[in-house]
Amino acid sequence: MGAKKKTAKQSAKKAAARSGGSPFGPGLVTFLTELRANNKRSWFQDNAERYESDVREPAFAFIREFRGPLAKVSKHFVAEDRKVGGALMRIHRDVRFSKDKSPYKTNLGIQFRHEGGSDVHAPGIYLHVDPDVAFLGVGMWHPPSEALEAVRQAIVASPREWTKAVAQGAFAKSWTLEGDSLKRPPKGFDPEHPLVEDLKRKDHIAVVRFAPSRVTKKDFVPWMA
Repeated sequence: MGAKKKTAKQSAKKAAARSGGSPFGPGLVTFLTELRANNKRSWFQDNAERYESDVREPAFAFIREFRGPLAKVSKHFVAEDRKVGGALMRIHRDVRFSKDKSPYKTNLGIQFRHEGGSDVHAPGIYLHVDPDVAFLGVGMWHPPSEALEAVRQAIVASPREWTKAVAQGAFAKSWTLEGDSLKRPPKGFDPEHPLVEDLKRKDHIAVVRFAPSRVTKKDFVPWMA
């Protein structure tokens, strides 16, 4: 009981220190860096209080703060600060089919997904922070075939609008389209289409990268918005 009270007090103290600024402090990247060097259960258990105070609680605070700006983007994106099934992705790795048996992820992952989706393949906004880099990703990663077909049909139907949206203006200056692509044009589409490279995309993700320390800046939440 005493340990839990101590953890709560530490979290409250750190939250108060960050009041008016970013929910994240320098302890986030410090913890992730040390976890990468000590990726084992015994170390994590010994540092569980730090995970709560430097990673999970600040992440929950960020999720709550971002609800307002997120609603202005779309009312269909969900920002839940729950330990299970919420926007914060679990720290434990699924090692069942992996040669790497490291038990923990060494990054922070937060996904604000569409209310109609139930997993990481849903349209969403994703924040990633690891010891080396942070990035914001928006769009769809490995979407279902029906959704991918709909995007391809929209590109063919409105090529000018698509080009204007992804290759011009402020978007093109800061964001890059990333993800996997087919080696050949998808079946049923013109292989000579001027936007064939976009038609070959299996993912539709726009990414902007920045230094991990950016998440600790006072204006981080408004900047994200």
